[in-house]
Amino acid sequence: MVLDIGRSSVTHMLEDLIKNYLVTNKQVDPAKFDLPSLQVADLGLDSLDMVEMLFEIEDQCGFQLPDPMRYMQMSFADMVANIESAIREHFNGELPELAFAKAEA
Repeated sequence: MVLDIGRSSVTHMLEDLIKNYLVTNKQVDPAKFDLPSLQVADLGLDSLDMVEMLFEIEDQCGFQLPDPMRYMQMSFADMVANIESAIREHFNGELPELAFAKAEA
């Protein structure tokens, strides 16, 4: 089943999913996410951390995101938007329910 929800709700859920993963599993300081200009490179993640974070998203969405290292050059907001766009493209403009049901648990 897929959900057809607006971009702002989806972006918020996806952003929360990523933040929760990074804070819980990679010990990223939650205060970093308060910075509107936060860059992915400023999160202190190495290439393995990036791949592991994307595996979490891929597992929940059911497909592989290409070129994980490209996100290191983006702002956090741009990374979230780019991932959302890839998910929507894969699911013909919609999002899988599973991806966000797990994020809220």
